[in-house]
Amino acid sequence: MDRKMCRIQIGNEIKLYEEGTTYKKIAEDYQGEYENDIVLVLVDGKLQELPKQCKHDCKLEFITTDTKIGNETYRRSMCLLMVKAIEDVTGKENVKKIRVQYSVSKGYYCTADGDFEITDTFLRQVEKRMEEMAEEKTPIVKKTVHIDDAMSLFKEQGMYDKERLFRYRRVSAVNLYEMENMADYYYGYMVPDASYLKYFALYRYDDGFVLQMPTKDEPKAVPPFEPQKKLFQILKESTQWGDMMHIETVADLNEQITRQGMEEVILVQEAYQERKIAELAMQIVQRPSVKFVLIAGPSSSGKTTFSHRLSIQLQALGLKPHPIAVDNYFVNREFTPRDENGDYDFECLEAIDRELFNHQLTELLEGKEVQLPTFNFKTGKREYNAPPTKMGKQDILVIEGIHCLNDALTYKLSSENKFKIYISALTQLNIDEHNRIPTTDGRLLRRMVRDARTRGTSAQNTIAMWHSVRRGEERNIFPFQEEADAMFSSALIYELAVLKQYAEPILFGIDKDCDEYVEAKRLLKFLDYFVGISAENVPKNSLLREFIGGGCFRV
Repeated sequence: MDRKMCRIQIGNEIKLYEEGTTYKKIAEDYQGEYENDIVLVLVDGKLQELPKQCKHDCKLEFITTDTKIGNETYRRSMCLLMVKAIEDVTGKENVKKIRVQYSVSKGYYCTADGDFEITDTFLRQVEKRMEEMAEEKTPIVKKTVHIDDAMSLFKEQGMYDKERLFRYRRVSAVNLYEMENMADYYYGYMVPDASYLKYFALYRYDDGFVLQMPTKDEPKAVPPFEPQKKLFQILKESTQWGDMMHIETVADLNEQITRQGMEEVILVQEAYQERKIAELAMQIVQRPSVKFVLIAGPSSSGKTTFSHRLSIQLQALGLKPHPIAVDNYFVNREFTPRDENGDYDFECLEAIDRELFNHQLTELLEGKEVQLPTFNFKTGKREYNAPPTKMGKQDILVIEGIHCLNDALTYKLSSENKFKIYISALTQLNIDEHNRIPTTDGRLLRRMVRDARTRGTSAQNTIAMWHSVRRGEERNIFPFQEEADAMFSSALIYELAVLKQYAEPILFGIDKDCDEYVEAKRLLKFLDYFVGISAENVPKNSLLREFIGGGCFRV
């Protein structure tokens, strides 16, 4: 009997494939037209894994490793390969727990506990086993099982974080991924087999190791391992604090919410952050030559609220802080540089009148009276309406802007007069032992909620702009973060449970035919892991109030 044929549109071409043909087979037919590996496919706009079969006429778009989704799929799959290789090298019975913790350099910092020691020799053995599985094309098989069976399986395998996580899932079935005799759960899609996972390296670092992987910009090259010591220490400190609170994973957070309540956790978390801000203020006071506190961080880090709270702590120590936004030193609109698309590039350093900025700060340092500008974003011009400013002995300027860590911004100022602070929402919470929560997800949700509340911007538009925002961060902020005198993590261990209530309704408002729907669906699935909580116990001076509203600062 003749097999039914499916009309498959790829670009402007239509080809016939037998019903039941896998997307992997179709991808192989077209791989020669793509420089980088095809790892997923969009079927009529819906993301699918390659082993799925075509069952009807459809339009296909291939997802390669040089895209955000493709690179995340590669990294996720690589974590599964690494966990499997460690079990093979050590023996499954000798592994107590493997944790994929946070991003370091261009990879993931991991720790492993059990009856073995992490040495260079051990990591070479793991690398060799990973390479063998890639050579053997070890399959990654997706299986749908009842949630009770999944919980039993993970209990048997000693993956207790996953077992507890599933207690709070409202679905009756979950998708697991198997490599030979090991099953695991991952948040997101995977590649079909280990042959796709050819580029990686393992480096021993601190108490664990780093799994170094390619970026989407260079998907076939493993970047050199460049430890970011200051950033790593703040990440490690935040993680240790979460461990001390017995909240390492979303399952821990959900258990705290449902069994004991969150009032005390919120108070302790906020007290911890206040202590950290007070310590920063003390460091500044102990350096009498400091007259300019420069604060920078990626989008939605809570810079504005942090600046207010730091200023209060500085006042408590006898100083008189004055806030200054670098944005007020934008060049007039007609002189703003344009990007490769012809749009105004407000994030480049040349968009700032650095000559005026440095001239006025130098005059203030010399005790002169200066009239500071205010930028009118409607007219695109600087205005001088504020009263003149003069700095006395106790006065200090608290300056916020994306370029504040870059000495090229303050090129005329001596380093002894500057104290640079890097702030970011460095999430210490993970979904479970093998599924980390990217810092960017927390910041995207923060921005989405704030923009919808204060600017009337839809979640769809926020997602659409996020790529441009991230590109600016990669260019203007992250390269300079290690030059900071101090770092501050603005992430709150409870915040995603609060943001859930605000983010879900606006994410559900994104239509299926929109380009941003795939990302919206991913974020909704992510939020589904959390038990939501009310914002009523969030203090009015909390950094979270900058995004959800109801705060005591004018932000």
